[in-house]
Amino acid sequence: MNKYLEEIQNTTTPQGTAALWWLGQMGFIIKMGQTVIAVDYFASDDIERLARAPIPAKEMEGIDAYLGTHNHLDHIDHDAWKIWAGDQKPKFIFPRAHMESVLADGVKRENAVGLNDGESVTIGDITITAVAASHEFLDQDPETGLFPYLQYIIEGNGVRIHHAGDSVRYEGMLPKIKSYGQIDAEILPINGRDAVRYRDNCIGNMTYQEAADFAAEVGTRLVIPGHFDMFAHNGEDPKRFADFIDAKYSGRLTCHIPDYMDKIIVKA
Repeated sequence: MNKYLEEIQNTTTPQGTAALWWLGQMGFIIKMGQTVIAVDYFASDDIERLARAPIPAKEMEGIDAYLGTHNHLDHIDHDAWKIWAGDQKPKFIFPRAHMESVLADGVKRENAVGLNDGESVTIGDITITAVAASHEFLDQDPETGLFPYLQYIIEGNGVRIHHAGDSVRYEGMLPKIKSYGQIDAEILPINGRDAVRYRDNCIGNMTYQEAADFAAEVGTRLVIPGHFDMFAHNGEDPKRFADFIDAKYSGRLTCHIPDYMDKIIVKA
């Protein structure tokens, strides 16, 4: 077994705790109780990526569910999902708008869990609830009502985590997130957006200032930045994020800048 997966398997999470490991970009492995999920894991080799995947796709095992927030390579990695689909155990959770592309990866229909805004699924000890995300735009299909971009409320073991996927803040997003109760950790993108990237068809996310303000308004105690490390043209310095939090929210909000496969313990 891969050394990181062995560590995850041997990690215990007493009631009121969860364990997280950063996989790069917005990718995380999360363990609550006896259940292990992987969210937005970009596991394939790519000429443009700045850091290699910490666990090769072919070595992944012991995962109860793979989650993807939207149908971009660094969030739903179809080459990796084709590999993981060969394991009959895990479920695959994703925006229902992308059902056909996921089934094309070889995921069996009974393992394909397509969600839309406000819908939930429980996998073992973890409940996952979908919240619509605005990845630059809140692109709801007018005919189906489906949202192509999601974020997730991940609950289990007495802990509640918000994984924002790729998001910018939109009207009504804050009360939606707060309606689920106390958020023990926020995982937010900080790479921002600008005209250069937009003209290059690279749609954006929260700036680090927007992410800090959102986390503070949610009322979480812990915020973990993501989406800052993977591509040279679309990153950010997480130290600027941490410094901004220290200047504006010292004593109210803690920032943990993750390192690859860094174990982070979240407490309720």
